[in-house]
Amino acid sequence: MEAKPVPRILAATVLSFVTLGGAAAQAQRPATGVAPQPMHKISPIPGFDSSIMDTSADPCTNFYQFACGKFAQKYPIPADLPLYDQFENLNEYNHQLLHGILETAEKQTAGRSPDEQKIGDYYGSCMNTAAINADGLKPLQPELAKIAALKNKSELPGLLAQYQKMSVPAFFDIGSMQDFKDATKEIAVVDQGGLGLPEKDYYLRTDAKSVKLRQQYVQHLAKMLHLAGDPQSKADAEAQSILALETSLAKISMGVVDRRDPYKTYHIEPLTTLAATDPTLQWPKLLRDAGTPPITTLNVANPAFFQGLQSVLQQTDMATIRNYLRVHLLDAYASRLPAAFDDEHFNFYGRILSGVPTKPVRWKTCVSATNASLGEALGKVYVEKYFAGDSKQQTLNMVKAIESAMNTDLTKLTWMSPETKVKAIQKLDLITNKIGYPDKWRDYSKLEIKPNDALGNAIRAREFESARQLNKINKPVNKEEWDMSPPTVNAYYDPSMNNINFPAGILQPAFYDHSAPPQVNYGHIGAVVGHELTHGFDDEGAQFDGNGNLKNWWTPEDKKQFDARTECIASEYSSFTAIDNLHINGKLTLGENTADNGGIRLAYMAMEAWAAHHNIDLSKKMGLYTPVQQFFIGYAQNWCTNDRPQFIRLIVQTDPHSPDQFRANGVVRNMPEFATAFSCKTGQPMAPANRCRVW
Repeated sequence: MEAKPVPRILAATVLSFVTLGGAAAQAQRPATGVAPQPMHKISPIPGFDSSIMDTSADPCTNFYQFACGKFAQKYPIPADLPLYDQFENLNEYNHQLLHGILETAEKQTAGRSPDEQKIGDYYGSCMNTAAINADGLKPLQPELAKIAALKNKSELPGLLAQYQKMSVPAFFDIGSMQDFKDATKEIAVVDQGGLGLPEKDYYLRTDAKSVKLRQQYVQHLAKMLHLAGDPQSKADAEAQSILALETSLAKISMGVVDRRDPYKTYHIEPLTTLAATDPTLQWPKLLRDAGTPPITTLNVANPAFFQGLQSVLQQTDMATIRNYLRVHLLDAYASRLPAAFDDEHFNFYGRILSGVPTKPVRWKTCVSATNASLGEALGKVYVEKYFAGDSKQQTLNMVKAIESAMNTDLTKLTWMSPETKVKAIQKLDLITNKIGYPDKWRDYSKLEIKPNDALGNAIRAREFESARQLNKINKPVNKEEWDMSPPTVNAYYDPSMNNINFPAGILQPAFYDHSAPPQVNYGHIGAVVGHELTHGFDDEGAQFDGNGNLKNWWTPEDKKQFDARTECIASEYSSFTAIDNLHINGKLTLGENTADNGGIRLAYMAMEAWAAHHNIDLSKKMGLYTPVQQFFIGYAQNWCTNDRPQFIRLIVQTDPHSPDQFRANGVVRNMPEFATAFSCKTGQPMAPANRCRVW
């Protein structure tokens, strides 16, 4: 799971692969420590919202416009966000709930529990911008002094080990992962890293926009170094050298499409082999100092990167390495440094890269930071206060219904042999469902959180998480663990665990609405459930068996049929233009597009079974629309969105999800049931003569 400068909130596949050096998303602050109140009260959008529809649009020409055409007008993008959609609306609502919890916990009352003390003091120290500004760089000075003291490359391993503990992205990432080929155990992993831009091609593209963005990145690096005390002319030259260093790293890095293939990121090697690639880094000692237990083998996710790293380090002078380390340290902790650093961090990663004009108010920054560092401590209170008790059972009922639909679908497939069907159904039967929150909450007792120590708390929290992850190595896998905190508005499938996970945060309107008709909920949360379930059988998930092992369970002919069907999806989405002349990358988005198409079909089948059981005529209008039409409108309204152009460009180049409008139109055009429901004629945009279908 790779961090992005501005994470997008969408249902996703998560490979159980945790590295610790990725930069945490940095949010922004106002000038004072007072918590500004929101401009208006956010509330969940209803499960079926006719006010955002554009009924003048022809659903057979552009169904997204029909279902969501007035969304952007009704929900303009807040100045501190790159987009506004159903996910972000609910995320903003949850932020307000968490804000209230944290303001209460911040009060140093005698009755606070240990967890309330931690979340309250973490939040309160983050909010105290007056103290942060007054301290300047003094709290970070010990780390900056270590960098300044570096004289030669033989001294790098100790510092890089500390950077891994602090989750500062420098050269590479160290972490733990579930062994792809033995899902019962946790192993060590080292992976490529060290880039300040979103991914490798940002350094290599030659079009005018990419060249300009690199110039702006250099200006950002120079500004951070200047703020740290370097004369401007010196900082400008240092920034150019850092770009050259990172470009060298980009050239030996793997691209985003290749990284979707688990075979390409799984290379078990003896530690001695890794050590031989670059004796300067003293890998056995570096790993021990970073906190790994004794190991003799590990996964080297991209061997070519580590083979090339030795040359990159040899060709880079120590001054550039020191400046590279400084600027990544400053960027990694910008939100806990004086306002000028945070302002500059936002200026590049928020304003320039994502098109966001205004920094979020400080309380949003601190709510997000607390949730990131103490997610289950905060989530426990959130669940107790705001998670309706029957939501878990109702969601589980829907999951079971959709799993039953998938069993039916697998049984009836005409292109899959009986031999492969048996194994597919066995895998389906082994999927476990986690809904709402963990059965056992995480223990934060060893994490020290102090009042008015914003930077120290952030560092200790990252070191705590690093130690927690690395402590898993050589131990059995804990299948009860969650990768998302309960308030998260998201869901995921984990192929190594073979489980689907739905945090409490997403089990609210519009995705799950107690007051909505069942057909609408099937279109909303049902399609999300089906999406995650289908991830177990997309082009990535289909490479893992029911026990979570990377293992081929397909006959050659069935795999050929599967590949042809997924190629249809990839080609179809590659034909869609996202913005200007920039097309969707059908290979990058293949897994998510497959899951979208399979997910809605499973939800539709489950709705049909529900209707048959309750003698509901799906073709008879209920109000203005039939239940089938309501189902499809509900589904499309999952993806109603208002995006900034810069953000669309960013996600198309980095995100495995298609832009939202194509998650609606790209799916319904592949369903004959949609064409029938809206009387679309073959050849219209939403009813092409040739459709793609995997599941």
